[in-house]
Amino acid sequence: MSKASGISAGETSATHAATTSGGVVVHGDTLVVDTRDRIQLEDITDRIRQFVRGSGAREGILSVASLHTTCAVFINETQTALHADIKACLEGLIARDGAWRHNDPAHSDCDRMNADSHLRAMLLGHSLALQVSGGEVILGQWQRVLMAELDGPRARSIRLQVIGIA
Repeated sequence: MSKASGISAGETSATHAATTSGGVVVHGDTLVVDTRDRIQLEDITDRIRQFVRGSGAREGILSVASLHTTCAVFINETQTALHADIKACLEGLIARDGAWRHNDPAHSDCDRMNADSHLRAMLLGHSLALQVSGGEVILGQWQRVLMAELDGPRARSIRLQVIGIA
């Protein structure tokens, strides 16, 4: 975990639930990620693996979902130069100062001026479905689960839910 963010599992009953019935496990929790920068990539793979290991599910599916319209989750590699390239690509594809209607008071009541953040999140996606086998999340050799903060700094909630068999 970098100095630029903190990640913690949610503690309240509203964000944490587990049910086991007849060998079926349904377990959910919310990760909270505090970001410092407007655009920031955070590797949340280790927290997700820890969640799955503690869920009791041996085989199943894990859902990972951002609970925000300007925050995305996606799979890619964790490497400093690549993260800089991803940010540059997003900034090049979708200009912050574009003539976006969402930023125009004549068309929108949003005062955050964050149309670019919404559009960038739309490209990256808001959710993932990952396989769980042998009690572990299945990812390729270099694959990591990344969260993209696109309108920070803010506290972001990432919902995790595994459904499987014990």
